[in-house]
Amino acid sequence: MVSSERDVRYVDSEIHNDGIQEDCADDQPADMSMSAARPTSLKMAGKAIAPFLAKHIPHQYAPLGMTGQTGNAEKKEQNSKFCYRHRPDLKCRRQADEPSMDQIQKELETLPQGDQQAIAHVWSVFSAAPSKHRNLMLRGLLTQCCFSQLSFLSASVRELIRIDFLTALPPEISYRILCYLDTTSLCKAAQVSQRWRSLADDDVVWHKMCEQHIDRKCTKCGWGLPLLERKRLRASKRQIQLRATGRGLNQWSPNITPYPESLESTPIASGLTLNDKSEATEGSKKRTADQTVSENSPSIEDFNTAKKPCTEVAKREVDESYFKPRFRPWKDVYKDRFKVGTNWKYGRCSTKILKGHTNGVMCLQFDDNLLATGSYDATIKIWDLETCKEIITLKGHESGIRALQFDDTKLISGSLDRSLKVWNWRTGECLSTYTGHSGGVLGLHFDSNILASGSIDNTVKIWNFEDKSTFQLRGHSDWVNAVKVDSASRTVFSASDDCHVRLWDLDTKCCIRVFRGHVGQVQQVIPLPAEFELDDSDVDPHDDTNSEDASSSSTNDSAADGPEWLQRCYGDSFGERRRAPPRYMLTGSLDNNIRLWDTATGRSLRTFFGHVEGIWALAADTLRIVSGAEDRMVKVWDPRTGKCERSFTGHVGPVTCIGLSDSRLITGSEDCEVRIYSFRPDSHDANKANGGSVAT
Repeated sequence: MVSSERDVRYVDSEIHNDGIQEDCADDQPADMSMSAARPTSLKMAGKAIAPFLAKHIPHQYAPLGMTGQTGNAEKKEQNSKFCYRHRPDLKCRRQADEPSMDQIQKELETLPQGDQQAIAHVWSVFSAAPSKHRNLMLRGLLTQCCFSQLSFLSASVRELIRIDFLTALPPEISYRILCYLDTTSLCKAAQVSQRWRSLADDDVVWHKMCEQHIDRKCTKCGWGLPLLERKRLRASKRQIQLRATGRGLNQWSPNITPYPESLESTPIASGLTLNDKSEATEGSKKRTADQTVSENSPSIEDFNTAKKPCTEVAKREVDESYFKPRFRPWKDVYKDRFKVGTNWKYGRCSTKILKGHTNGVMCLQFDDNLLATGSYDATIKIWDLETCKEIITLKGHESGIRALQFDDTKLISGSLDRSLKVWNWRTGECLSTYTGHSGGVLGLHFDSNILASGSIDNTVKIWNFEDKSTFQLRGHSDWVNAVKVDSASRTVFSASDDCHVRLWDLDTKCCIRVFRGHVGQVQQVIPLPAEFELDDSDVDPHDDTNSEDASSSSTNDSAADGPEWLQRCYGDSFGERRRAPPRYMLTGSLDNNIRLWDTATGRSLRTFFGHVEGIWALAADTLRIVSGAEDRMVKVWDPRTGKCERSFTGHVGPVTCIGLSDSRLITGSEDCEVRIYSFRPDSHDANKANGGSVAT
């Protein structure tokens, strides 16, 4: 019970004082009493416990002057078998709490002097004993305890054996343990103590949490969060791994908190241009500037002033503000994504309506701050999403706009006037016009230097921006409504009114596979990102619709992506030097259904039922599917279970186009309106404060 050096010396002092109180006379002077008591105290201690203490802890038992004995090293080696609680030289040694010691001391003082001395002797002997001796003493005591005493021991030991294991273990092992906890458990762990909070809030733990949940469904809990900037997640992974293994624990990672060589290269000086958002096409993937840059970062003037000769105080002020971390902790990133994900789950969002087109809105696309819409009124409008104001209107087409796509340098539109136009969307200037279809253009998509367009003339036309070459893909027997290019695998997907979806090889200009299953005109085809994962348990066993030449391979073929597997699934032109097409794709049709396909096997893995009229619009990411239909409804689906999570109403006409990002959903309709649903926590709170509507 009294296990430390301090406690042993305390007992020695008590013995010494006891001897003084018993042997000295009341009428003797203080100095005479003390001098007479010393030999008596030493004699008593020597007869009682001194031999035992000097034998087992000679380096600690200084009062008797036994530290010079030989064989100290051997005894210290023997005592090293103590558990960590009884090793005074270990930093993780558990200290007795003060309230317990005070209570014991008070109870001890109520006993006679002789009993106090005897109990103190027992404690001292046990404290000095090696591990083997202690166990033997305890076994002997337990054999003499009655039931009530055993019950008292059980209640006391239950509290004492609770060890602060995270404090006792090295940090890298503590990080590894905490990485197995879920979000709720981690937040509770951070409330235990300051040490636990520093471990539970560390970037090592929350980076792992973000990696498990953001942009994917966690295999442990089934919960997924909206996408954040992939570049930062990957760049910081190596530094996080070093911290997790105990290296660089006291250093800032340059990839986590970068110190730029010149301020002009930072977002503060250069401003956030559209280049910062180019990766956000078809869904926002960038966090905004106020999320990644410290609000206290200096201006250019401050930085230039700091480089000139100035006082040390001014230099220190600038340096302190300049070298602050420029990225938020990963826990804050996760918290922000968690709020957005929760808003998606429960349908909490703010709604804004844009009006400006004079006819039905047929196509749209947006990134962080810009929205482009195309309409049957033959115009394209560019909107500012923050102010919801129209920036510019592009005019030039002679008929309705059915398709558009933009990046940081250009916007390409397709119209029922049989032409495609390339625009400078900033100035409204038409840069070039492409004519090649004999019917109206219904769909287009470009990726890298490849542009594909689908038309009423039943063909898919491929345009190469690099070498200016063009060619047509023929095979559909009716209008081609949608096309999608995958430049990495050099393939194209096309959906047609002939109820089929085709996968094309751009190198051989041949059709790789025809997907048959829909009984209505297929209006949309969406290849899913490579991060989308699907287990065999997520496949509907009753959906046995297969495409032409479909194989019966599992969705998780162990040989997937091997050369032989690629050639068997996609043809001889695929091998070691060519990537496979996207593994999964979605299709929407006027038969009221959405289908999830495995492009490698040709199987229809799942059918989504819920719309009562034909589906015109479709958008998806790794976490959800959003569809719009003739029934004026917008539905949000779980792609793995097929469950409809949420339905949105508001349009008074068929929903014809949909845009989806991590925190926004934008829909266009034949009622000439564009509706913006924002799931950001700040916009949701502002909307409630202003009395706006919240979609549920």
